[in-house]
Amino acid sequence: MATARHPAEQVDEAPPAVAGRPRVRQTSPNRLTGGGVAGNERLTALTGVILIALLAVLGVTILRIHQLIWLHLFVGLVLLGPVALKMSSTGYRFARYYTHDPVYRRKGPPEPLLRLLAPFVVLSTVVVFATGVLLLFGGPNGRGTLLLAHKASFVIWLGVTALHVLAHLPATAGSLSFLRGRRAEVPGTERGEAGRRIALAGALVGGLVLAVVLLPEFAAWTQHGAFFEH
Repeated sequence: MATARHPAEQVDEAPPAVAGRPRVRQTSPNRLTGGGVAGNERLTALTGVILIALLAVLGVTILRIHQLIWLHLFVGLVLLGPVALKMSSTGYRFARYYTHDPVYRRKGPPEPLLRLLAPFVVLSTVVVFATGVLLLFGGPNGRGTLLLAHKASFVIWLGVTALHVLAHLPATAGSLSFLRGRRAEVPGTERGEAGRRIALAGALVGGLVLAVVLLPEFAAWTQHGAFFEH
């Protein structure tokens, strides 16, 4: 007797051949949204790598904020897309686990330290980017408490995010093993690969478009040239 598969573990299969007709491969939403737990981990890992690269650039701008304030603002806006995608992919796993999805329950929860850090990572991320966007529109003259909140949330965010990244490095390396041609180590993740590429490209393009559209708002800050001065 055949064992039924859980929907998340289903593999796209072609319908049986009919006499005189060639077998036609059946299309499925799984080609965009499949991959299950491993696919979700791969999307999260890829987004994390993009975030690390962009945050490295942002870090350089902080060291020379007066000269690079325009780049600081631009990269900060571009980051909004990947940050939203990262929070969506991790939030999806959180929701599936705590709604008792069998596949995600078998995978198990994150390590206790990561579960403890998660609320601080999410909250500090929201605050640092929200205050940054409000500062952009408010201009240098109205910064006051808002700039202090941006600085304080950034320091907290930097600390908890550094711990978060270090704790996830082994898992991230495993999820990205396919980049070294070891695709067989994560079977089934070819399903949903197109969807993951679309999501990553959409996050980057969305952030880039937002940054370009808001370029005129940079003028007050680039002319003032004193983003982090009291």
